[in-house]
Amino acid sequence: MKNTLFTYFIAIFSGFIGVLAFSPFDYWGAAYLSLLGLIFVAKNAQKKTALCGAFLWGLAFFAFGINWVHVSIHQFGGAPVSVSYALVLVLAAYLALFPTLFAYLIQRFQVTSLAMFPVIWTFTEFLRGWLLTGFPWLQFGYSQIDSPFAHLAPLFGVTGLTFFVMWVSAVSFNLFSVLASRPRQWNVALFNSALLILLSGLSAYSAKINYVKKAESDVLKVTLAQGNIAQNLKWEPEYLYNTLDTYHRLISQHLGKTDVIVLPESALPVLENHIQPFFHALQEQAKAQGTELIIGTIYQDAENKLLNSIITLGNPHHPYSLDKANRYNKHHLVPFGEYVPLETLLRPLGSVFNLPMSAFHSGELIQAPLWVKDRQLSAAICYEIILGEQLRKNVKKETDFILTISNDAWFGDSIGPWQHLQMARMRALEFGKPVIRATNTGISALIDERGKIVAQAPQFIETSLTQEIVATTGQTPYAVLGNTPLYVLSLFLLGMRGIAGLIRRRLLKST
Repeated sequence: MKNTLFTYFIAIFSGFIGVLAFSPFDYWGAAYLSLLGLIFVAKNAQKKTALCGAFLWGLAFFAFGINWVHVSIHQFGGAPVSVSYALVLVLAAYLALFPTLFAYLIQRFQVTSLAMFPVIWTFTEFLRGWLLTGFPWLQFGYSQIDSPFAHLAPLFGVTGLTFFVMWVSAVSFNLFSVLASRPRQWNVALFNSALLILLSGLSAYSAKINYVKKAESDVLKVTLAQGNIAQNLKWEPEYLYNTLDTYHRLISQHLGKTDVIVLPESALPVLENHIQPFFHALQEQAKAQGTELIIGTIYQDAENKLLNSIITLGNPHHPYSLDKANRYNKHHLVPFGEYVPLETLLRPLGSVFNLPMSAFHSGELIQAPLWVKDRQLSAAICYEIILGEQLRKNVKKETDFILTISNDAWFGDSIGPWQHLQMARMRALEFGKPVIRATNTGISALIDERGKIVAQAPQFIETSLTQEIVATTGQTPYAVLGNTPLYVLSLFLLGMRGIAGLIRRRLLKST
């Protein structure tokens, strides 16, 4: 009984500290300690204890790591605090099923091969990012953005970095086991440690390679307009003119003084269709002043589909019109936030399923880049910036910048916006492309091609941020190949383990 309680304590504690590896805490070493705890739990001699412990690890990790979800449910969905936290626990419990599956597979196949731990973890993380449209938040690879191993990302992406973190944790667990009671396994521990040292060296070598080229003469002066519109007022009809005035003022201050002004996601809380004179007036002003505008809008197309959209204004080669705009429409929508699954059943249950603007339709998966100042920008709206494979399908060799706009006001003064920014930084490093990130209440930032923040605006104030950034050309290995090499490696390792197991069984039969 005491051993079981100790296992559960380790599970909860290590799950909790795993969140400290991510922003805004940024203790990247905590990722290894957290997964070390999970492996200890998963390898427990009692299968039931291992599975319950892994579930508790996941519950602690996700309940702490995504607690910011309750802000939108309570403050803007109208649910009582108790209900909002209960729903966070329900979501955390669902996500905890994936580390539980990891523990089950470790137990079911009596896994001892160190390479199998990251292979199985990669499989369960793939499922978490795919089932029910996926929720790939808090992948441990993101936590390594400021670690010495960050430059594995241009080679293998965040999935590869996550693989690496689990592998290091498994090797560390093995080393502790060898020191404790298994001296005959020194050869396995030393071999895997040598491989990890080589990979660490590969990261250091990768940091010195210029996978993309900076076009030093191709400088874009960008202004991010952060309106700081309170979320509880944004959708009130009587507040619309205040919002229009705020952004018109921020735009007017920089027209003719900067190359491009970027407004956040759904900056103007009204159908783009309904304020055409406003947009056409901005089009002419911007064109006359030589400054182009990028604006997040809500757009209704000819089929009456509601779309979360980005348009550009002031481009002489792509003049604005409602039906032929230089436009990007959000593809990957957030369940309950932007659309309601099983809508006819859930919407009648209460306001928590009726957040403002929760009836969007999806844009196409692959869309043409936005043309701004004769540069190509690959766009992602809000949640989409965490979907590396979706963005990879749209980022081309000719892409100059990645553009992402968001409205993290939904999550208040929580850790959510900081985690979101960290993921945007990882996209810049993976693709070797500078990221332009405009938000309503923060955190607005400009990020260079190595994932470093060049300039950042403070949260929760009306402000603008202007900075010159340099375009890049070319592609990183990850941009070309994506996760394919990692998945091929995982299948190869699985195959090798299967062959080794078959040979072992035949040898036992022959003796």
